[in-house]
Amino acid sequence: MKKAYVFPGQGAQFVGMGKDLYESSPLAKEMFDNANEILGFNITELMFSGTDEDLKQTKVTQPAIFLHSVILAKTLGDEFKPDMTAGHSLGEFSALVAAGALSFEDGLKLVYARALAMQKACEANPSTMAAILTLPDEKVEEICKSIDDVVVPANYNCPGQIVISGTMNGIERACELMKEAGAKRALPLKVGGAFHSPLMESARVELSEAIESTSFSKPICLVYQNVTTVGESDPEVIKKNLIAQLTSPVKWTQSVQNMIADGATDFVELGPGSVLQGLISKIDKSVTVSGKQ
Repeated sequence: MKKAYVFPGQGAQFVGMGKDLYESSPLAKEMFDNANEILGFNITELMFSGTDEDLKQTKVTQPAIFLHSVILAKTLGDEFKPDMTAGHSLGEFSALVAAGALSFEDGLKLVYARALAMQKACEANPSTMAAILTLPDEKVEEICKSIDDVVVPANYNCPGQIVISGTMNGIERACELMKEAGAKRALPLKVGGAFHSPLMESARVELSEAIESTSFSKPICLVYQNVTTVGESDPEVIKKNLIAQLTSPVKWTQSVQNMIADGATDFVELGPGSVLQGLISKIDKSVTVSGKQ
């Protein structure tokens, strides 16, 4: 019986996120106020009473979700006793801070640097993503490889749900071919760019410098990383995987399966929304899934 804490990625945000925490916990208030100072703008105001449009900006979305998730974990105090942690894309930074591999301040600075670098890469390379439903992984991979433009699997979310990333033309062509191959849906997503694809190379280079110059510690438990899908505790390996993550697929299905194989029976999602709870239930119905926000 092992407990796994998981942390959501971009797309889980909502107006009002974290406000209850801020108002009910002195520690949370202190951490949110500290975050405003570190970032140099009032992110709590945007989180608690901004607009959906405010929160959709990558430079706001990513630190907002990180803050909600990490501060929630910190306010649990002694109740937070993870046997393992993992996070989806951006959520991996939350998982690392919650597990003590990174300080709160350094984690926030890296997340903000990541958001700005990704925003720049999106503007330099107009690109997009699409969700593909009910096709086997192998078929999706095969179709992606058959297209001349950059098109790659970006998120292995759960069996029968893969998100692909690529150029505008590439994704449009891929969606046509996926439907012809029997996909129930091949739906372009409203995102700013092709995350977790080679089109994020400039962001990867920029972020790698920030990660290399940041101090990482050995976490209190194994952290299952998106790139390798296995539990890691070596700070140098963690850094290497974190750098590779921006241009590599998020192997969420495989990570959850490995956590379960390693004894996880109880998954708790910390942070906004309940997306990961839904995905984990689809990956394996035998585990217990819950969430706090």
